[in-house]
Order: sequence, then structure tokens, then C-alpha cells
Amino acid sequence: MKGLGELERTVMEVLWARQDAGIEAATARDVSRALAGDRDLAHTTVMTVLDRLAKKNFLQRERDGRAWRYRPVASREGYVAELMLGALNETGDRDAALAHFVRSVSDGEVEVLRQALDAITRDQPD
Repeated sequence: MKGLGELERTVMEVLWARQDAGIEAATARDVSRALAGDRDLAHTTVMTVLDRLAKKNFLQRERDGRAWRYRPVASREGYVAELMLGALNETGDRDAALAHFVRSVSDGEVEVLRQALDAITRDQPD
């Protein structure tokens, strides 16, 4: 999965925050309003970014009257995981890169990794 540009990331953050709040989809107007306090963007710019993100398969869209409603295809965490996997693919030695990564995380993050690995191990059939 490719990375997002700065404006694309800003728009995705609005949609992910809405998703986290239990609001499933947003129109371009909703996104424009959410960004109004932080950025001075033309509504047409927001519409173009949303269209581009839909074409890149970051967003699903559906018609709602004359407007489109957009929702993220993946969660913020899913997107970051895809970026991490992509970075691992860039190295010639995935094992070494993974080991280096694990040595650089905090004790709390090590525990999260342990719990995730334990859950995977438990869920595998014998």
C-alpha cells in the first residue's frame, strides 16, 4: 500500500476520527467543515482529494442523493500495518529488520507483541 500525501493524510484523519466516533460515512461538505478550523481549503479541493482517495482504494463511496458519502476502506491501524509491511519488503533481510525493530520498542510495546503472538498461537489448530 502506498503512502498518503500530506493533504490526503489530513482528510483520512478526519474520516478515521469520524469512524472512531461511530459515524460511518461523510460527505465532502462534512470533511470541509471538519477542516475549516485548521486549513483554508476550497470545497472543490476537498472533493478532488476524496475522489482521488476513492480511486486509490483508500475510500469506499456511495451515492446519497446528489452527494457522495465516503468511508475508509481500512482502519488507521490497518493502514499503518500495511506501511510497516511495505517497509519490511524494502529490506533484503526481513528477519534482521524485524529483529532490529523489536529491539527498538519499549517494554510495554514488547508486551503487546507478546500478547498478539500468544493469541495467534492459541488460535492455530493443532
